[in-house]
Amino acid sequence: MQQIRKYFPSLTEQQYARLARILELYPEWNSQINVISRKDIEHLEEKHILHSMGLAKLISFKPGTSVLDAGTGGGLPGIPLAVLFPETEFVLVDSIGKKIKVAGAIASDLGLDNLTALNCRYESLQQSFDFITGRAVTEIAAFSGALKKLIKKGGSNNLENGFLYYKGGDFEEELKTLRAKWKVYPLSEYFTEEFFETKKVLHLYRFT
Repeated sequence: MQQIRKYFPSLTEQQYARLARILELYPEWNSQINVISRKDIEHLEEKHILHSMGLAKLISFKPGTSVLDAGTGGGLPGIPLAVLFPETEFVLVDSIGKKIKVAGAIASDLGLDNLTALNCRYESLQQSFDFITGRAVTEIAAFSGALKKLIKKGGSNNLENGFLYYKGGDFEEELKTLRAKWKVYPLSEYFTEEFFETKKVLHLYRFT
């Protein structure tokens, strides 16, 4: 919890307790159902939980905001974000039943009543959201193309309604194909660890 407390020093004790419990639960579940690579589970706090929480450095969701975590796998980034933003509604979706089972079980253990975990393809959803997030689920164009119809118009947060997509490496060529406004936020501006040097969050909005 050292890194989490370092970068998020103002959380409540309940939030710290829930995040500490997350760090216990994922290794337990991962021994049964592989939702995080075995080499990464040793660096769970930095590479998965803190990485997921990076979004909170860009935006503080206002109460009542709705967020879809599409292709969530075992619940990342949605579960840590639901801990950080208890008044935001999170819907986590994955088509692989055993993975979303893990997400639902962890959310239940933590008592997160602002999170719903669904086993379905995200393309089949009918509900609309203020924001849609995902961690390197697929190519940006394919991801946004399949889901942009679910973005609500308007919005009241400090960032416009749209996609908040976690991505690593160089994806400039992908951005050239997008018919939308976008801004890239390097997570290295907020976290000093080497892991974050190539990690970014893409804000994609105002599709044409």
